[in-house]
Amino acid sequence: MTESLIECVPNFSEGRDSARIDTICSAIAATPGVLVLNRTSDWDHHRSVITFAGRREPVVEAAVRAAREAARLIDLRQHRGVHPRVGALDVLPFVPLGSATLEDCATLAHAAGERISAELGIPVYFYGAAARVPERAALENVRRGQFEVLREEALQNPERAPDLGGPALHPSAGAVIVGARKILIAFNINLRTTDLSIARRIARSIRASSGGLPAVKALGVPLPSRSLVQVSMNLTDFTMTPLHVVYEAVEQLAAAERVEIAESELIGLLPRAALDAAFSHYLKLPGFGASCVIEDQIRPLQFATVTPGGIFLPGERIC
Repeated sequence: MTESLIECVPNFSEGRDSARIDTICSAIAATPGVLVLNRTSDWDHHRSVITFAGRREPVVEAAVRAAREAARLIDLRQHRGVHPRVGALDVLPFVPLGSATLEDCATLAHAAGERISAELGIPVYFYGAAARVPERAALENVRRGQFEVLREEALQNPERAPDLGGPALHPSAGAVIVGARKILIAFNINLRTTDLSIARRIARSIRASSGGLPAVKALGVPLPSRSLVQVSMNLTDFTMTPLHVVYEAVEQLAAAERVEIAESELIGLLPRAALDAAFSHYLKLPGFGASCVIEDQIRPLQFATVTPGGIFLPGERIC
């Protein structure tokens, strides 16, 4: 991939009303020049994640459309879920694909934030590579206390005021945290127990901020609808800590607690390289990659031109 494409992964504070998410997703999909790639919703988290991609300007336009629909449909005053949140459209990250850079995405994040603040009247915080205040580079620092606490502190403490708009948060839509980041993997492991303290101990053991695994963020949360608890994780750099390393660490810690893993969950999309690394590890198959997969090897043939003189692949010169 060499094209300059942008991925956008907005997180919405709605995971139970599919009609609302359908409406938001349709607003994104109706934007010329973007493609919706994935959507996931969770009842207990009361949260949905939509992944879409495209070129720069269309992606910003789709993001603003999504923010508009989220503000119209979601009222945080009526929202309760296990996932932290401060906005109807809670987090809006821009992610570089192909030849795009983090700097490109930070520029787009600022453009989207300006429009959301000016056009929708929703305050904006910037995080990640788009942060305008160093302390806000970490998403958890911005979201500390969630909507209920932040709406009070933003009025009283200038250090908690939004980067754009405010200082009062929008009464029902809260604030949008807009940022730029590299590809991350949102990966959850559900444990066959209702003891939340176990999930929290495991999360504390593995997260980087507690001295655990590099580039891993983790929380222990309850899943009351499934009578399980969850170690909810973001792998911010899967090359530093791959999926299989995280899984095995949780598995060992859960076994020490005499608890089984019920299942794991992937939220959104992940890079092919992450799957290749896990597959290679578990099968003890060094060097595994796209060159070993039939579908990857024959993909160029799907775009080939067949002539009496043979098969010519894209980019070849026909003499």
